[in-house]
Amino acid sequence: MAPALTIAKFGGTSVADYAAMQSCARIIAQQKDTRVVVVSASAGVTNYLVSLCHDELDAAGIAETVAGIKQIQYAIHECLPESVQRTEQLEKLLSELTLLAAQPSLRTNDMLKEQVLSMGERMSSLLFTDVLLEMGVAAEVFDVKQVLRTDDNFGAASPILPEIKRLAQVHLAPRLASHVQVTQGFVGADEQGRTTTLGRGGSDFTAALLAEALKAQLCQIWTDVIGVYTTDPRITAAARPLPELSFEEAAEMATFGAKVLHPATMEPALRQDIKVFVGSSKEPEKGGTIIVRDCQDEPPYRAITRRKEQVMVTVKTPKMMYAQGFLAKVFEIIAQHELSVDLVTTSEISVSFTLDNPPNSVAERLNRETITQLQDICEVTVERGFDLITVVGNNMQTSVGVSSKILSAVTDNQLRMICFGANPHNMSFLVKAQESDEIVQKLHRELFE
Repeated sequence: MAPALTIAKFGGTSVADYAAMQSCARIIAQQKDTRVVVVSASAGVTNYLVSLCHDELDAAGIAETVAGIKQIQYAIHECLPESVQRTEQLEKLLSELTLLAAQPSLRTNDMLKEQVLSMGERMSSLLFTDVLLEMGVAAEVFDVKQVLRTDDNFGAASPILPEIKRLAQVHLAPRLASHVQVTQGFVGADEQGRTTTLGRGGSDFTAALLAEALKAQLCQIWTDVIGVYTTDPRITAAARPLPELSFEEAAEMATFGAKVLHPATMEPALRQDIKVFVGSSKEPEKGGTIIVRDCQDEPPYRAITRRKEQVMVTVKTPKMMYAQGFLAKVFEIIAQHELSVDLVTTSEISVSFTLDNPPNSVAERLNRETITQLQDICEVTVERGFDLITVVGNNMQTSVGVSSKILSAVTDNQLRMICFGANPHNMSFLVKAQESDEIVQKLHRELFE
């Protein structure tokens, strides 16, 4: 029987500074089964890197942004025992970043952007390895690009699963017995070896993909909250952590806005039946949420999520009445731009759908291109300023009174595009962004308090 194996991932706040890294290292020191550690960039670093890639900065602005990154990383470095090797490696990475940041084509060259965006994880894995060594854990840095093979869709690369499994067995599995492998989340490489990234929040996905490739029994997601909550505790203090979730519930929550999990994390876990644990690296003794295939309890209401920055697009044409193929043309255009649609409603001559629209994102640019293309075949109306609220639960389509209880809690608010999901686990609707806090609070009081 293969030995038990755990993959642990630590998010940006968990590796934000030396003290935070020490807390994470103590967790690893106490878990002999944890042989792979996936780290995000230290908190704040990714925001600086995104600014370098997207903002119109002059030389002084670039220098100031790089200085902010250096300050975060050197603050950790200087707390560690002196190491000529680590000093040289960190300075080499920062020199590489400085050269990349000064490239005039950075904001228009996707390959350069990927190299810049990967720098945070490369630095944090270097530093965290030495924190583990200082605590007496035999650890070494592993370059995830040796294993995490993706396509060349820069900014939102898709993993090539058979290659990841093959490469993990060749390059990573043999190293687990002797050292804990500290590697980078979010980062991959295409078949030409060019750096790619999995999109914001992709470190969770990395951990799950490696857990699948190495046939791990458990994937731990260590963050700054004690598990997955009934809703975002920043919206209501009455939110409480959930002891367990099913894969399906967790996938719905992640897809519809629960920040504690990356939407794709559940896919590898579900394929290989790998348990996923979510807990706080600052308070590991308080436990967390375990995510499994089947839960002992399946309540009609499990949680409320919110996803901000939604745009509603309505396409309308008299030709749609009794016409065949119009919807196919609309969604063909959406598919060409690789956009994801969450809610869809139709009438006789129009169809409305939602798109994610975070500012300064790839999606925002693709939304503009999509809408321009749609205007060639129909009348297009674009409405902004919405948030998407989703109630996640079980048997929601068939349980009597579920939808009426949800709607009765928000009778004084305007809802748009009310939709049950294609599965029995969610009910969603759009609300005005300025009312979304209030609506989540009302729903939480009605359903959970």
